[in-house]
Amino acid sequence: MTHYFSLNDYCRKEFGKKLYKLSLDGAMTCPNRDGTVGTGGCIFCSEEGSGEFSEKCCGDINTQIENAKKRVAHKNKNGGYIAYFQSFTNTYAPVEYLRKIFTEAINHPDIDVLSVATRPDCLGDDVIELLKELNKIKPVWIELGFQTSKEESAVFIRRGYTNDVFVNAVKKLKTAGIKTVAHIIAGLPGESYEDIENSVKFVCVSGIWGIKIHLLHVLKGTDLEKLYNDNKFSCPDMDEYLDYICRLIQIIPEDIVIHRLTGDGDKKKLIAPLWSGDKKRVLNTLARKMDENKIIQGIFHNK
Repeated sequence: MTHYFSLNDYCRKEFGKKLYKLSLDGAMTCPNRDGTVGTGGCIFCSEEGSGEFSEKCCGDINTQIENAKKRVAHKNKNGGYIAYFQSFTNTYAPVEYLRKIFTEAINHPDIDVLSVATRPDCLGDDVIELLKELNKIKPVWIELGFQTSKEESAVFIRRGYTNDVFVNAVKKLKTAGIKTVAHIIAGLPGESYEDIENSVKFVCVSGIWGIKIHLLHVLKGTDLEKLYNDNKFSCPDMDEYLDYICRLIQIIPEDIVIHRLTGDGDKKKLIAPLWSGDKKRVLNTLARKMDENKIIQGIFHNK
């Protein structure tokens, strides 16, 4: 038997309830877009900077939170909320501005956790000190878009930093008492299953608390779309990808919280793989494959 610790398990254990993410826009850009590191962004990143499902910036964080709550109201049954700054790089701004928007979010009475998506090269000492202060109010999670440990792939996707930058950022955050979530993309052009497995192993020994595994989505308007249309690579089919996931779960230590095993892109922009748009079918198939592989969710429920 293989057990795994899901985000839902963690939230019910720590908070006594399910937590729903409220995707927010902090009105920032990215050093990989404004010329500091690069100008084109990562090859898979859309114009929204992975924030297709975020509430649009309106100049007031509390208003964004209330609008986002309305989006999930139909499925929230006595659950709580995570304020998730998702679009672009959410520590890429003066620390005074970050203090303002993060403090507004974390002090909202309905927010249980502040989660911030960013890059490991955008975590200066002043930013980490701010996050450390906020973490004393409510839990703060930092989500780092790592994607791959294969340095050649990192250059190809224009990530803009080397693996050691990620490792050092995780160490600094852990020293500050802040939980870190690493993002991995499965299906990058030119990568084998072994490459994906190596990336998972790499982040798991770095000191992370949680992991997200994303399916590579080809979205309209990205450089990745051009490569796909030119037949430079292909996306895995559903069975292949979910077989990958079942194998990866078995190498992730049971104390690392698994935040995501797949994902669905914006259907208006999705070029490939189209099967990922049928979320119910994907999740049902994954559940069947996990059962076949004797993978059980919720190891800590019995402790």
